[in-house]
Amino acid sequence: MRPTLRFLDEELIVRIIDEARGLLKTLGVTIHNPELLSVLGDHGAEVDLSAQHVKLTDEMMDQSLKTAPPSFRLYDVLGNQTHDFSGDNVHFTPGSAAVNVQDTDTGEIRRPLTADYVRYAKLMRSMDHIAAQSTAFIPSDVAAGISDSYRLFLSLLYCEKPVVTGAFSAGAFGVMRDLQVIVRGGAEELKGKPLTVFSACPTPPLQWSKAASQNLVDCARASIPVEYISMPLSGFVAPVTQVGSLIQHTAETLSGLVISQLSNPGTPVLYGGAPAIFDVRYETTPFGAVETMMIDCAYTEIGKFLGLPTQTYTAMSDAKRLDAQAGLETAMGATLAALVGTNNISGPGILDFINCQSLEKLVVDNEICGMSFRMLDGPKPREDFPSLPLFEEFLREKHLIIADHTRRHLRDEIRFPGPVIDRANRARWEDDGKTTLRERASSEVKRLIREAEPSRLDDGVKEELIKRMEGEAREAGMDALPQRDG
Repeated sequence: MRPTLRFLDEELIVRIIDEARGLLKTLGVTIHNPELLSVLGDHGAEVDLSAQHVKLTDEMMDQSLKTAPPSFRLYDVLGNQTHDFSGDNVHFTPGSAAVNVQDTDTGEIRRPLTADYVRYAKLMRSMDHIAAQSTAFIPSDVAAGISDSYRLFLSLLYCEKPVVTGAFSAGAFGVMRDLQVIVRGGAEELKGKPLTVFSACPTPPLQWSKAASQNLVDCARASIPVEYISMPLSGFVAPVTQVGSLIQHTAETLSGLVISQLSNPGTPVLYGGAPAIFDVRYETTPFGAVETMMIDCAYTEIGKFLGLPTQTYTAMSDAKRLDAQAGLETAMGATLAALVGTNNISGPGILDFINCQSLEKLVVDNEICGMSFRMLDGPKPREDFPSLPLFEEFLREKHLIIADHTRRHLRDEIRFPGPVIDRANRARWEDDGKTTLRERASSEVKRLIREAEPSRLDDGVKEELIKRMEGEAREAGMDALPQRDG
């Protein structure tokens, strides 16, 4: 039996959805995209072009929910399936778009470089419990205008896993699409085997910027999956109550769904988000707060009720170091999201309110993800009935260490973590140097990067990727791309 968790009953889910739909019909949503507003008007929406405002209809929302696929699959650069976003299947993805990285040698937080990103991509190949990459942080040694496509370029070049990514500008989409088409060998091949998921973020409350709304349209036209990342901040730019924030989140996400499905019915989507509470004491948005996690779990239930695959940003920490707070917040978020069956859980590796990616934390979080999967597997009978012969052997031998039953089922029943997790007795720990968690994690990061195998992507494809990215860099005013040693 798979263990599960629920925060909302069906009656409350229905009321939240009804309220959200009512907001979209009466208050509407602001969309800073005249061309898109015209399209929505052609489909029956009430549009005020001068105010860049639209009121949606029940018919538009119903039709969008009808055409949105209940599931989809994701594939790596070699064309192998890695994800099945259906049912309660759970997948983990690192947190993304951090502006800082934690230095492996010093532990200090600093601006990242290309070499840091290459190390990250190589490390991700060994993260067995994290199925996708993300464009995890923003290298500071390239022109800002190409930072979105450059991160995707490095991910595709150095790691075989699919990528959760996104664009901060409408103009970045073209080259990011081209990079994927190069890997797949054609637009139709990319449509058949999606390689990325694009994040698209509405602006609270009830607004879509030009760039975000155009990304939705562009992804839909290319059949590239998207995840809607509504970000209500409870008590700041959303009602302070969880239910009020859920109403806002539902309305913003439904508006994104309408844009995608009207642009291209059948576009794969994830019903996602990155809500947080607002801590008025420090004017911060803690993703490690239990209330934030509760909202994440609750909107996952709403997405499932609507028949859509789901995503959430959790399994991360607001701590500034790899410490007890980092482990507490990350493990709790990962556990809760897994128990409600969130299909794509984003966050591993993140510190400092999504501002910092830590490779050391990433290897620790990989263990947390592995523990979550073991938990989801639940207890299963394995030759336990009848139990009499096993206990007779126990009484006779005084232990079961070498019993046939133990040898057959040890690896299925007990998950043994990697070297970053200390399970030695104190004497052995002392003999091994009294290492701290950070020291063990740093050592493991260096070992895994040192031993990383090159991507098996065809060399000709790699050359095409480099050529396309170098052309984009020249257009951005760069003479050459940074050295990619890491």
